[in-house]
Order: sequence, then C-alpha cells, then structure tokens
Amino acid sequence: MALRKILTEPNKILRQKSLPVEKVDKDLQNLMDDMLETMYAAPGIGLAAIQVGVPKRVIVLDISRKDEPKSPLYFVNPEIANKSKNNSTYEEGCLSVPGQFAEIDRPDKCNVKFLDYYGQPKEIEAQGMLATCIQHEIDHLEGILFIDYLSKLKKTMIIKKLSKQKKELERIVV
Repeated sequence: MALRKILTEPNKILRQKSLPVEKVDKDLQNLMDDMLETMYAAPGIGLAAIQVGVPKRVIVLDISRKDEPKSPLYFVNPEIANKSKNNSTYEEGCLSVPGQFAEIDRPDKCNVKFLDYYGQPKEIEAQGMLATCIQHEIDHLEGILFIDYLSKLKKTMIIKKLSKQKKELERIVV
C-alpha cells in the first residue's frame, strides 16, 4: 500500500466525470487499498479515486469513530437507486477543499447499488451521515464538489482562498 497525493481545488481533474470500472481485479484492489490508506492518513472519512487523479468510478469510506474499530466500505461503480424526499443537513468538508466547511442539505436516505472490493454486486440502504458521505463521494465521480451547492459568492471566495494557499505552498524558500 502507498500514500497517494490528494488533488485540491482548483484542479481541472477534479471536474472530470469518472469512467465506469470494467472489472474488479488486483490492480483495482491495490488502488482501493492505497485510497483507504491515503484517506486515513489525511485524515478523512471518504475518498473518491478522482481525488487521487484516477478517473475511475471508485470510492472508499469509513465513518467509524476514533474509539471504534475501523470499518472500511468499498464502492465500485456506485449508483444511487433512489433517494428520500426528506433532507438532512450536515457540515461537510472535503480533502480536496482543505480547511473549508459548509452546511449542505442532502437526502437523508438513499439506496445504493455497487460492486464490493471483490467485484460482487451489492445494494445497501444508507441513512444519516453514511447517506451524506456516499452522496458527497458519488458527486466527486460526476465532477461535483460540495462547494458547488453554495452561492456563487461563497464558492468564489473559497476558490480564491484555496488558489492563494496553493501558490504559497508552491513557493520555494532557500
């Protein structure tokens, strides 16, 4: 397993639509292992392959608390089969939008069809924070970030701040 670099906004790759996975093989499992290790190290609770520069429809999640055993979930080609009409609001952040948080409304339940780590078809009904996380990560597969749900002004301010941070990080001091 290896840590991968997490891309941060603004970055054109993050705005790409991810491509469906043809088959779950050892290479894809290695990618998912790397993604999980990268997510835990960041630290975060969800990561889409596009966030590490791989435009494949793959996400990993683990919403277990620090005092609980790790409980990773792997989703290959996830599709939301249906969503609740009721919304819940969570303060969302994103490893690709570092240091920025905003309250986002999303359906409080969703049914998700996907392939698991071994390529087996699965379907789950997610609710609460798990539903929010799955929807957030599936948005990444469509090139959507949580800041896209904000007003144009808030989104522009966040992107300017991130651009400035990136430029400061890229300067070399000798």
